[in-house]
Amino acid sequence: MTLKAEFDQYAEDVKKVKTRPTDQELLDLYGLYKQAVVGDINIDKPGMIDLKGKAKWDAWDSRKGMSTEDAMNAYISLAKQAIEKYGK
Repeated sequence: MTLKAEFDQYAEDVKKVKTRPTDQELLDLYGLYKQAVVGDINIDKPGMIDLKGKAKWDAWDSRKGMSTEDAMNAYISLAKQAIEKYGK
């Protein structure tokens, strides 16, 4: 299985966990996913009123400079942990 195929499989599998991961785990997964799929952040930071949007932006921005391959590997590792912790 290629890295991209494994990444795509875990991206689907992690959505099916029985219990919702913590907000921080979800933000970490989001930031790694966006870095792997899109690359460095390319949107403006949301305003202070948009707390959820700002948190997601910060999670993605914290991965700036990470290669696609590194982001995919880190996402797979984190997704595996979430699946083991929360069940599938």
